[in-house]
Amino acid sequence: MRLVFAGTPAVAVPTLRALAAQHEIAAVITRPDAPLGRKRVLTPSPVAAVAEQLGLPVIKAARLDEDVTKQIDALDAALGVIVAYGGIVREPLLSTPAKGWINLHFSLLPRWRGAAPVQRALINGDAELGVAVFQLVPALDAGDVFAMRSVAVPDDATADVALEVLAKDGAALTLDVVAGIADGTARAQPQQGDPSLAPKLTLDDGVIDWQAALDEVYARYRGVTPEPGAHTTIAGARLKILGAAPGPIDAPRLEPGLLHGTKDAVLIGTGTTPLAVTRVQPAGKGSMNAADWWRGLRDGGSARVGS
Repeated sequence: MRLVFAGTPAVAVPTLRALAAQHEIAAVITRPDAPLGRKRVLTPSPVAAVAEQLGLPVIKAARLDEDVTKQIDALDAALGVIVAYGGIVREPLLSTPAKGWINLHFSLLPRWRGAAPVQRALINGDAELGVAVFQLVPALDAGDVFAMRSVAVPDDATADVALEVLAKDGAALTLDVVAGIADGTARAQPQQGDPSLAPKLTLDDGVIDWQAALDEVYARYRGVTPEPGAHTTIAGARLKILGAAPGPIDAPRLEPGLLHGTKDAVLIGTGTTPLAVTRVQPAGKGSMNAADWWRGLRDGGSARVGS
């Protein structure tokens, strides 16, 4: 089947590769090159880079506006497939491919509609993650669902790792749905249940509340890692937490926010048992081993975070 694909980040790449191996990709739409790194070098999106490797035509657009709609209309594609493009598809583009657009979403809809479904699910401590392929409609992630699948994700997975796992399963699911649409066997069903929303994370979402129980603290760390990043304050300066895990069973009980150094980590007290922090990034410095940071910190006499 002749397709148009829209996507931008690395999580969209497995679906692009899977579709390109079995279908004709008339064009790939992705966001424009973005400045990356300290030198702010303009860099193609992961989807753009792979599309160029595959020899596929690429349309770089910040918005799916009238001009892009005309370009897509001229391609005479049967179906549009979108995965984390980073922009809204509106009419008349929604109806431009003959069979409309389908969207791979990284949640079990209608749970976690929005820009950050995996992150919000992890923060919330959801026991089950998954992917869904649905018909794109004007309302946010509200279209009928063609297929949905629960996906096993490691218990210690941070958001980036969970997304990698979901992206692979989602690519296979999308391939199945496209095949069903092509042969006329695919049937979409209305979403069942009450929706929950997953708005884009802000810097404030990464703030750790050390009064909360360890399960809540660790869930937030997983959900906001690597972006916007889990962080706290110490002596008024921000400290980013890059690596963490639940503390050992025999760890000493600590008051919320109180630090206790060990050979390999720094234990930080929560409302229940401590969090073991293995890697940190102090304000104005690079990433470092948490135990080394702690040894240097002790010379300054500070021993509590969150203040």
